[in-house]
Amino acid sequence: MIVEAKRADLNLGMGQCMAEMVAAQRFNQAADMEAVTIYGCVSSGMLWRFLKLDGNEVTIDLEDYSIKPVDRLLGFLVWMAAGKTIAYP
Repeated sequence: MIVEAKRADLNLGMGQCMAEMVAAQRFNQAADMEAVTIYGCVSSGMLWRFLKLDGNEVTIDLEDYSIKPVDRLLGFLVWMAAGKTIAYP
């Protein structure tokens, strides 16, 4: 999972986050690791946007998520890190 922080505009961090995700994917390939989905997010600290790199395809969640409620945001981060399903009330 890759996290890119930008102070104001989330769009400014999108390209950099994608480049870091591709770099992580290539690093894994060079180490003969199994191909896995790479997750990323760009944050201003208050807003978060999520990305997914699967093979050569990048998917961007166009919804910006607020830091509140923090349990929802932390749930997304835990799911990406652990790859487990998390239920929300």
